[in-house]
Amino acid sequence: MSHEFNLALLMGAAVLLVCVGAVRLSVRLGLPSLLVYLLLGVVIGEAGLGIEFENAELTRTLGICALVVIIAEGGLTARWSTLRPVLGPAVVLSTVGVAVSVAVVGVITHYALGVGWQQALLYGAVLSSTDAAAVFSTLRRMPVRPRLAAILEAESGINDAPVVILVVLLSLPEGSHDPWWQQLGLVGYELAAGGVIGLVVGLGGAWALRRAALPSAGLYPLAAVGLTVLAYAVGSVAHASGFLAVYVTGVVLGNAHLPHRRAMLGFADGLAWLAQIGLFVLLGLLASPSQLGKAVVPALVVGLVLILLARPLSVLVSVTPFRFGWRDQAFLSWAGLRGAVPVVLATIPLSAGLPGAQTLFNVVFVLVVVYTAVQGVTLPPVAKRLGVTAPGETTDLQVESAPLERMGADLLQLEVPAGSKLNGVHVDELRLPLGAVVTLVLRDGGAFVPEPQTRLKTRDSLLIVATEQVRDAAERRLRAVSRRGRLARWFAEHGEDRRQ
Repeated sequence: MSHEFNLALLMGAAVLLVCVGAVRLSVRLGLPSLLVYLLLGVVIGEAGLGIEFENAELTRTLGICALVVIIAEGGLTARWSTLRPVLGPAVVLSTVGVAVSVAVVGVITHYALGVGWQQALLYGAVLSSTDAAAVFSTLRRMPVRPRLAAILEAESGINDAPVVILVVLLSLPEGSHDPWWQQLGLVGYELAAGGVIGLVVGLGGAWALRRAALPSAGLYPLAAVGLTVLAYAVGSVAHASGFLAVYVTGVVLGNAHLPHRRAMLGFADGLAWLAQIGLFVLLGLLASPSQLGKAVVPALVVGLVLILLARPLSVLVSVTPFRFGWRDQAFLSWAGLRGAVPVVLATIPLSAGLPGAQTLFNVVFVLVVVYTAVQGVTLPPVAKRLGVTAPGETTDLQVESAPLERMGADLLQLEVPAGSKLNGVHVDELRLPLGAVVTLVLRDGGAFVPEPQTRLKTRDSLLIVATEQVRDAAERRLRAVSRRGRLARWFAEHGEDRRQ
């Protein structure tokens, strides 16, 4: 191997490890980790270690690949029971809300900065998409009401699809655009077709994975992520929205009770972190600090318009029909986090050589850094001030399953978590459905076959064999007892799988 390759490998490993350690530092400081990654990219770039990187086309390609992984992870971890009640407002916010935001930012940018209409609308389109990575990483550390967290996560997973279409259309040279009604029809087709493709790939993939009985648990996460990438590729080939196809496929697979689901989610989470690190460092590397000074004032102007006018107005128009109160709307407005997505989208006109594209990229880069820092730091106190925080709850019971193909059964594994009302329950009080039985209990480093009167304790690990017909019912019963105790049904708790 060449010396240059070894040096590149050394630097890549060092950057990765520094970024992993930076996550803990960013949590302590209350700053989104993406800012640390962007800064690191700037440090190793032309103004720091002297690495020059100006390939906008490569950045766009790698950025889209990273977004596919990030959006897939968001879909895989989204619980349908939480997503279903907010799907309506999330879809409206991701379509009508995007249109409102593009119009407001475009009009004011045109008159305030004196740019042409095409470039002004590009500002609005690029900045109208909330960032999935920033939203997921920030909200999952905050005790926000599940309804608000769900709508923000769903919006960030869905709104990339229409925004990418808008940015691509607006990046075409002047005079090459189709009539507005054809463009509107194209957007509608791409979204509808992307959703259908994602649903078909997700359902087909879930059916296959449940029956495949793969020889290694590590193959299930690979297959799940591969299916989401397949959905994007099929969507792109069919000239549909690949991003929407990825998200829908992820949601279907994540809620399909697949074997080794916890391993799948863990793998997707780690892969998404790797994608975020690589994406943000690459974007920081592409930026030219010497050119960013001129972009500060325009970035502050456009950012103020976006945060104080465009985002609140889009939220007001989109969620008022769904009876969201003013406190919820205020939080939704302030929590519309921007991150890598707008910077990646800004590389589309840059790689197309559109006039003013470099200025657009610089303004978006500065805006993302400044306002992500402001919003990321202030989001927890704002949520507390608005009274939209949720009290801490016991973590939902995690049940892992593995297929026993020859027996026509599944092996369920779970650990009794702290705070679970499984603690103190006798095995026979679990009242598992006929066809499911606790076969082994692991406790304090030892294992034993339980008796009906064996009392469960916190941190016990249980192995349960259940036939395919009663597996879901057994999982629901275990979750119900974990939340409300042996009398769960008296409290109308039936054990639906939900994210706390």
